[in-house]
This record gives sequence, C-alpha cells and structure tokens, in this order.
Amino acid sequence: MNPVPRPALGCVGQPRLLAGLDTAPRLDRAGHLAVHGQVPAYHVDELVELTEYIDLRGRGGAGFPFARKLRAVTRSARAREGGRTAVVVNGSEGEPSCLKDTALLLHVPHLVLDGALLAAGALGAEDVVVGVTRQDVEQSVRAAVAERGPAGRRVRVTLLPERFVTGEGTAMVRGLDGGPTLPSGQKVRTSERGLGGVPTLLSNTETYAQLAVAARLGGAEYRAVGLPAEPGTLLLTVGGATVVEVPTGTSLPYVLDLCGSGPGQGVLVGGYHGRWLEPGAARSAALSRQSLSGFDAVLGAGAVLPLPEDTCPAGEVARVTRWMADESAGQCGPCVRGLPSLADAVENLVGGGGRAALEGVQARMRAVRGRGACSHPDGTSAFVASALAVFPEEFRDHALGSGCGRRVLGALPLPADENPERLVVDWTLCKGHGLCVDLLPDVVRLDADGFPAQGVMPVPGRLRPKALRAVRRCPALALRIQE
Repeated sequence: MNPVPRPALGCVGQPRLLAGLDTAPRLDRAGHLAVHGQVPAYHVDELVELTEYIDLRGRGGAGFPFARKLRAVTRSARAREGGRTAVVVNGSEGEPSCLKDTALLLHVPHLVLDGALLAAGALGAEDVVVGVTRQDVEQSVRAAVAERGPAGRRVRVTLLPERFVTGEGTAMVRGLDGGPTLPSGQKVRTSERGLGGVPTLLSNTETYAQLAVAARLGGAEYRAVGLPAEPGTLLLTVGGATVVEVPTGTSLPYVLDLCGSGPGQGVLVGGYHGRWLEPGAARSAALSRQSLSGFDAVLGAGAVLPLPEDTCPAGEVARVTRWMADESAGQCGPCVRGLPSLADAVENLVGGGGRAALEGVQARMRAVRGRGACSHPDGTSAFVASALAVFPEEFRDHALGSGCGRRVLGALPLPADENPERLVVDWTLCKGHGLCVDLLPDVVRLDADGFPAQGVMPVPGRLRPKALRAVRRCPALALRIQE
C-alpha cells in the first residue's frame, strides 16, 4: 500500500489552531490542556450569539454560517417529540489537494473534540460521531477519545471509504448510519433529519476547532485577528503538501512565497471544485471571501494549488478531470455517463482533436450542469470551464496539434495507484526507435543514446490504453505490460 501524505505545517503570525506544535508533534490530552486550558460550557443561545458575532462559517467548502445551523437544529429538535439531536464531525477529505483537516486530527485532535462536545452539550445531543477516511487519522482520534477517559465515551469514530463524494453531507450521514457512503439525491437538510433520523449538526473538522478556540477566547479577542468583516484565522493546504494557518486577509502571494512557490502559470483556489486565477489576479488576491469574490473564486475547502511553469496546464487539467469522472457516485446519468464523456472530450482536445474538440468540451459541460443528484457534476464542469478561461491559448494550441511541448508533471496532486501496471523493456530486442516516448511521454524517458532510461516504468491507470498502443506499435516488439 502506498504511504499516505502527512502535511508539513506552518503559520503566519501567532497560531491558534496549530498552537503548541512547535514543541510537540501531537498534543495529547495533558499537552492540549497546558496550551489551551479547559473549554467553558455554553448554553445554546449563548453559542449562537458567539458564532454569529464572530461570523463563524463552515470550513468544508460551502461556507454556511454556523449560527444558522445551530438555530436550525434547535428549531427542528423542539418541533419533534423527545427533542433528540446529534453532532457529526465531517473529517473526510476525499480530495488529494486538501490536508488541513487531516493535520488537525493528526496533531491537535482534542481541539476538534472540544468543539464537537461543546456543541453537543449546548444542544443536549447524546451522539457525537467523527467520520474519517484515513486509518492514521482514525487511530489518532481514537487515542484522543481514550485519553479523555469516561468523558470520551459519548464519542464514536467511524472509518468510511476514501472517496471524493464521502464528504457530501447526506453521503456522510448514510455511511455513519451503516448504509452506502453515497449522496442520497434528496433535498433534505441534516439539520432536519440526519444521523439516525434526528436533527443533526454536521460541520467539518476545522469549523469545530475554530469553535473551541472562540469559546475560550470570547468574541472580542477572537475578532482581534483577521479582517473586521471576516475575523479569525483560516487553514490552507498549499501545493497539496503544506498546511498553513494565516489570519484572514493575508496576501495570497505572501503565503505562496512562504511555501517556496509563486503564482507560476496560475493558481487553483478552492480545490478541484474551485476556480483558477491567472498570475496577475493571484498576485493581487487576498485570502478572504470578499477579495476572492472579485475574481469569481471562493476559498472552498482551503486548497491553494499553484501551477509551476514547467508543466503542461492542459494535460494537468485533463488528468484531474479523468480522476473526477472516476470518483463519480455512479448513481445518476450526469455522473455515470456525463463526467466520463467530459473527460474523454478534454483528453481529445489535449490530444489534438481540432477546433471541433473545443466545441465538444463545451457541449459536454452543458450536458452535466444542474442535473446531478449532488454538486459533483457542476463542480467538475466549473473546474474545466475555469481552466479554459485562464489557459485559452494552451487549449487552443493543443487542439490544433502544436501543444506546449511540456510534460505533465503531476503538479495537481492525485492519489497514487496502489498496484500500478508496469511497462517493461526487453533489452535484447530494443533498437531505440523512440516510438514509445512519442506515445507515452509521461511514462518513458530516453537516455542520451535514445534508449529508454529505465527498463521498468509504472503506468498510471489512466494511461493504460496508450501503454497498450505502445506495446502493439513497437517495431522491435520490445515492450510488454506486467501486472
């Protein structure tokens, strides 16, 4: 099994969520209390007032006001006989460009549990469930629950399948209830009917951690950092590898520079359902809802992905589009047929499909918009549309057959194939024709003499058809696929 990535950590200014990690790699219960102290109890009305005053919003992508969620759960519970409620921590990060919630659950899990238990106490919720998708994260959270002794017994930790759609609210709830971890397609809010059919407060990991910080600091001190209209700090995953805590309003180019990068050819903000910023926009953008809205972008789940100068933008977009199509829930036509067709159209364009290929991509995007049981088709279509708008010359040149001449370096992170097939060279037959590198430039490298630089090369699943073509077309019959 391939090792799962563990993020590097950084901060701008004084950390809040990541406080204490300069002296310890993980804060156990004692270390957590030494850094943060006990969290006070709040009545539900007080908690609503606090979260409304600091404008706490969901940090999982949608940015929904947390106070409105609290009110909705309270209202639904009062309308039901018995008034039962539940609290769910969405610890799923099905997108490989996001690691901020993973960082919290691996390094400061007690901060997240504090926020969830604080909300549960205010709502009178009996069930607190943490849904995760990584085994190391599950182990960290279970250890934190055990460290709390009897107080942790009301918390349940559940390992769910690692998929892009696992984090969708209804998919998360269905999975935690023992069903398929797939979107229900029904327009029912979890605040009305969620875990076990009861009103459920569902929010992501960072949101609960921010709640725990705010409860300790109080509204006025929490608002002392960040922008007046968007107070506090936020977590970002930069380049799919580094998690940084920054005050809201921090300059985007400053954060990129801190992480050893720059805008490059452009910056994808908000992850694979996000938007591309061209380099000029990235240099003037700040990390706030107001600033990014001016570029038709949102922070989403906090992923910031600069595209280096030495990779092919069109090829990078094509490989992510294919992965997004493969991550379909498989329940409705726009996902089952529409997204694979969109990925085919993008690959056809990048492969030199001519002017008609551009029209084909546009047609496929129109075919999936607004028709899915969840937001996955819309988000994937928006990702492609944004790329076409920011890299128009790149896609035009590829469609017309000239291309950019750069390799696809995998700058946009995707999960590695656990058991990739391999392209194997028979050195007794190879004559150095070089046709293999023409068909598989992302797999085969040639040495100074024009022969493959390696005798065994892993083949990503998405490139298997091209690898088979290379095997068939090798004039010397020197290639084979090995599982």
